Amino acid sequence: MRAVELFEQGRPNAEIARMLGVHAESVRRWKRVWEKGGTHALRRRPATGRPPKLDDAQVEQVRTALEQGAQVHGFEGDLWTLERAGLVVERVSGVALSRASVWRLLTGRLGWSLQRPERRAVERNESEIARWIAHEWPRIKRGR
Repeated sequence: MRAVELFEQGRPNAEIARMLGVHAESVRRWKRVWEKGGTHALRRRPATGRPPKLDDAQVEQVRTALEQGAQVHGFEGDLWTLERAGLVVERVSGVALSRASVWRLLTGRLGWSLQRPERRAVERNESEIARWIAHEWPRIKRGR
């Protein structure tokens, strides 16, 4: 909209581009659109493309269901995978999503991130590990 004000002042395209920090070709394109359709033609339009399969209310239902944990939904262990999340999405909303769409839902719309469980032996003994690091490792490092 600032470009329109500058067009109306009769400023050259190159000057407008410098002032706004954009490429001169963008200014030329804006000016053509402005001359054809006026200021209204330059207003931001909604994004094109296929609308999401889940509306905001369904996404919130899915969020609530997923936050309950995987075991509540009959899975062994409280770990979410794309397949498990996809099954819950289908149960809650009635919409079947591909693995890629489940990933976009989880990371994009729900704000989740990839978390991998740390693999640790069941027999792991933290106090023995600390003792070994404090006593044995320095001895081995010295070469004795």
